[in-house]
Amino acid sequence: MTLPYLNPDRVQVLLDALKQRILIIDGAMGTMIQSYQLDEAGYRGERFAHVHGAGCDHDLKGNND
Repeated sequence: MTLPYLNPDRVQVLLDALKQRILIIDGAMGTMIQSYQLDEAGYRGERFAHVHGAGCDHDLKGNND
């Protein structure tokens, strides 16, 4: 067996819920991001490297959301 089918009943409950409504699945992503110890450039990446001031007037460093 491979994931996510270790618990097929749970998977079915999730699939049924997805058919009925939008689901928000919250996990430990912020904690994982913190482990990378990113600087401001690391938080912005290439896409938002030059946005500071134009559409974003604050630093993103530490904003794990």
